[in-house]
Amino acid sequence: MTAQEKRILEIVTGLSDDIFDFTSRLVAQPSTLGNEAGAVAVMNSELQKLDFTTSLIPLESEDVLSHPGYASVPWSISGRNNVVGTMPAVANGGRSALLNGHLDVVSAGNGALWRHDPFTPTEADGWLYGRGAGDMKSGIAAMTYAAHAIRKAGFGLAAPLTIAAVIEEECSGNGAIATLAAGYDAEAVLIPEPFGPTILTDQLGVMWFKVHLAGRPTHVLQAGSGVNAIEKCYPLILALREFEEELNHDRVPLAYRNTHHPINLNIGIIEGGDWPSTVAAEATFHGRLSFFPGTDYTDIRNRLEATILRAAEKDEWLRRNLPEVDFYGFRSEGHSLPSDLPAFQVLDGCHHDITGIAAERYISTCTTDLRAYHFYGKGQATCFGPVAENIHGTDERVHLESVLHVAKTYALFLARWCHLVE
Repeated sequence: MTAQEKRILEIVTGLSDDIFDFTSRLVAQPSTLGNEAGAVAVMNSELQKLDFTTSLIPLESEDVLSHPGYASVPWSISGRNNVVGTMPAVANGGRSALLNGHLDVVSAGNGALWRHDPFTPTEADGWLYGRGAGDMKSGIAAMTYAAHAIRKAGFGLAAPLTIAAVIEEECSGNGAIATLAAGYDAEAVLIPEPFGPTILTDQLGVMWFKVHLAGRPTHVLQAGSGVNAIEKCYPLILALREFEEELNHDRVPLAYRNTHHPINLNIGIIEGGDWPSTVAAEATFHGRLSFFPGTDYTDIRNRLEATILRAAEKDEWLRRNLPEVDFYGFRSEGHSLPSDLPAFQVLDGCHHDITGIAAERYISTCTTDLRAYHFYGKGQATCFGPVAENIHGTDERVHLESVLHVAKTYALFLARWCHLVE
């Protein structure tokens, strides 16, 4: 490790309080779907304070809506923005980099089940608690201050650097698509998702869907003459479970053969009925299903719809009142990459020089914004992030020392990939 690199790492260590403070201020913003403006404002202000040139990138634009990666959604995208910060190159000869992180978080659910208020960041025993602390506001803070450390150490970069803080990663991926459509791309993309200090090479495809059923309402005193739409969901969900098991054993890629049950179906929302003493007239359930890299989204969509219709044909009522299947949000295909790509090797070398050990390969059973850069970008993209627990669950937390390690690794990566200029 060079003297310049050691100085940069010392600067990052000295910025630890700033990194944790910035993480806490982001966590304090309850940036659930449609409520991201506060977090976007905090991010934009922080980037400007650190002398980045910033731009707000709207979700709603003709370039986004016409982009092949755009996912149709039933909610409004009007007036909702991503934020991008740029650091121009001060010389030539390096390779460009983009650091991406998502500002949106999932619902905290019942806050009474949490040890601390989910949007009051709380530090205890080396961990920071709060919704989004791990997924992934600490990573955003780490990557932002990694870039800042380069300049604070007195260096510039021989290639442009972009920081993209996006929304809708948790539901559509349209935020990353919007920044790509606006022209923000690079030869290497790092995303500090909370999978630990690993290099992600494989991730699954993911789709969202909803199924709507009609019943026949009546008073419960003559329930037998009605048809309960909620209960009619059961055989359809059971059929989808069988489809899930089929997918787990159908043409399993080599990367996933040692992963237990990599394909997962989740029924995440169910809505139905309007009165305890009335047989439910309508019901809708929403689900998420993953699928292996190499599987076409349209193919898996058709197979899921056929599964629903086959199950409906076995039921006299559903056969005459077919369920309506709709697809929205995630429509992401999976991908697999070799672990010896140049950007991955540089990243591994940075981690090794800091810790003395090589980074492990990560085989993901979910999806990330890597999908946007893999299918529509020009660079080599991977995830490398902090250690977190209970993401999407109660008492989400992130290990603060691991956040600092991400910042150091990213700063060293920028120095080596983009090349330092004194």
